[in-house]
Parts: sequence; C-alpha cells; structure tokens
Amino acid sequence: MIALITGGSGCGKSVYAEQLGARLMGTARCYIATMRVCDEEAENRVRRHRAQRAGAGYATIECPLDLASARVAPGSVVLLEDVPNILANEMFEPGGDFERIRPALESWMETCAHLLIVTNDVFSDGVRYDALTMEYMRRLAELNAWIAARADSVTELVFSLPVAIKGALPCA
Repeated sequence: MIALITGGSGCGKSVYAEQLGARLMGTARCYIATMRVCDEEAENRVRRHRAQRAGAGYATIECPLDLASARVAPGSVVLLEDVPNILANEMFEPGGDFERIRPALESWMETCAHLLIVTNDVFSDGVRYDALTMEYMRRLAELNAWIAARADSVTELVFSLPVAIKGALPCA
C-alpha cells in the first residue's frame, strides 16, 4: 500500500502515520527523517516525534538529502517524514538535487510492503511570496500531485480527524 497523508501544521499527520505504520506488517519498520535540526524548535519537534513512535519498532534513518541513500529492506514498512523538508533540502542545500526525489520514491513504491508519505498543506494562506518561495511551492504541489496519483490512499487530517480524499481510510 502507498498512502499519502496530508494536512496543515500540527493537525496530527505524524501521529496518524506512525500509528498506521505500527499496525502494518512488513519485514521491518523504517522511519525516514528528512528534517535538518537547526534550532530549538526543530529539536523539540524531533524529540516529540521520537517519543510518539517509541516502542513501535521503527528504525530511524536520518536522511536530509538523497533519499536513495537510505537503504531499506525490501518488504519493509517505510514512513517518510516529510515531503516538504526533503524538497527544501534538495532545492536549497549545497549538493542538493530535487530531481532525485521521484526516482527514490519510485524505487520504494516498487519494493516496500507499505510506503507512508507525510506531506503538508502549505497552499491555503493566500499570501503571495517571493519568486524562490513560489517556485518551491509549485514544485511541492507537483510532487504531492505525482505521489497522490500513485497512492492507493490519500488522507487529509483535519483537526486531527482523518478524511479520505482517495481510496478507503487506512485503519490507523
């Protein structure tokens, strides 16, 4: 199963995805962490996410660049947290290349027992940003649409409530 999980900031996407992944069968559980820890807020978020998935059997792989470098066993349950971070890292960090995201995801889509992909809805504020930010948002929208087209299910978390956008709600 390929599941795309989306929603606004702080709506429960991560908890939902982690609980879903803990219930799915696979050879292993891998949590692909893409966020660069660069300040206290990021440190707190990482600490909270680690506590949330404690005891769920996830092996954490830190992968802020080049998803293909994260080696996951075929048949695994893989939780990618999250698309906006990996895209930002690939677009804006030295050595980054956003073009390598799709091939890595395609490989996982073919080999994982279950691939859970967390993304964010950053498109609803109605603000016009500078050209580089708008380019990032355009690429994020395209990447989200590309993943959604391939996903078996797309779930939006609204006030921590899962809403099926495509396919049936996975049981989390």
